[in-house]
Amino acid sequence: MATAEFAVALPAVVLVLVVALSAIGAGIDQIRCVDAARLAARALARGDSQGAAAALARGAAPSGASVTLSAGGDLATAMVSVSRRAPVVGFSWVVAASATAPREAVPP
Repeated sequence: MATAEFAVALPAVVLVLVVALSAIGAGIDQIRCVDAARLAARALARGDSQGAAAALARGAAPSGASVTLSAGGDLATAMVSVSRRAPVVGFSWVVAASATAPREAVPP
């Protein structure tokens, strides 16, 4: 009787473990996206090229992340996003973060 109960409970335990580990991974990816967006926005704000800012963001972002940069007017904006999927459950979601920084004045 205990073996049958264990056989029924084991898949539920594995499912909860997979969901919990996926949630922890999503939290880590969110923090990395925030850090990458901040790095890129600060780089653009201080006058670095878009290529250099994108390289900084890709270095700090999770693997497979996309980086979108824009610098116009007085603001520099960076958005970093990555798509993730839970391995067993099949859920998928997008983790994204954006950052905006005021552009620094360039001395004449």
